[in-house]
Amino acid sequence: MRFGSDNWAGAHPAVAVNLSKHASDYSTPYGSSSLDHAIQHRLSEIFEHSLSIFYVSTGTAANALALTSVAKPGGIAFAHREAHIIADECGAPEYFSNQLRLKLIDGADGKMDVGTLREEVANVAAMGVHGGRPNAISVTQPTESGTVYSLEELDAIAAVAREYDIPFLMDGARFANALVHLGCSPAEMTWKRGIDILCFGATKNGCFCAETVIFFDKSKAEDFAFTHKRAGQLFSKSSFVSAQLEAYLKDGLWIDLACHANDMASDLADVFRSAGATRLVREPQNNEVFVVVKDDVVKVLEEAGVSFFAGWPPARELVLGEGEQLCRFVTSFATTGEDVRGVGELVE
Repeated sequence: MRFGSDNWAGAHPAVAVNLSKHASDYSTPYGSSSLDHAIQHRLSEIFEHSLSIFYVSTGTAANALALTSVAKPGGIAFAHREAHIIADECGAPEYFSNQLRLKLIDGADGKMDVGTLREEVANVAAMGVHGGRPNAISVTQPTESGTVYSLEELDAIAAVAREYDIPFLMDGARFANALVHLGCSPAEMTWKRGIDILCFGATKNGCFCAETVIFFDKSKAEDFAFTHKRAGQLFSKSSFVSAQLEAYLKDGLWIDLACHANDMASDLADVFRSAGATRLVREPQNNEVFVVVKDDVVKVLEEAGVSFFAGWPPARELVLGEGEQLCRFVTSFATTGEDVRGVGELVE
């Protein structure tokens, strides 16, 4: 019963088989193979847009280098205070850009409050050379609180980005899980909402290591090729990533895997909803379930070998009672109904 993270799950069998299939191939390196070009074409079809794509090793590298590509002297990027680039990346965006600063924006449920965002961007813009300048806006989709920005919310943030003529970036480490929750197309959740650069994650959803930085404006990707290389992220055997994505994207497998993970999260939420010693923070919107659990039940789960994140930092708006803690449970493509039922037997 492994609910610690979707990073714990292995690779989907179809991905593993396809990687093995291509393992003995000879391919031209550095993103130039026929398979690499085929994946670029396939992603362009999926997103209904001409693209430039770059493989990187981790989500942190994707976010940091995407922000680096748009960084300017005195630049400030805006993100929710709980965003991954703020809380979980050890200052990588600042380190790689060597100049970017990050501005924390408040908002309930892990989402930036648009009014607060607009006010903070305006304040920075008014400072001029003494305070810096607005440089980018970044959203985590889904958020670190397990919520998903609606299309209308993305539109409202994009309006701020357009008003101040700054790039709009999306951290999509769990992109597919957000997509199936909204029930829209990849185009509708990205460039049609004003997203300029997408960090498209596949590692959490059934791949070994497959993270892609996607530029919807190919002209803005020309300099990124040099940033990509200097950061040590230009893979010589890029076809190994493309082999994963070939299987991942084939016949909508990536969507099926995200649907399964989200469904398992919904089933797990039903378990916690009916248990007396637990209370859901909110209905799950992706494959993460946040639940308040009494200390004695946490102990029971841990002693039974259930992996999950106990003591997750609560949002400011969440009030914990005595002897309670916030816990995060993450499902994946590999989660089974038996796993969910096993948790139910422990908390009932």
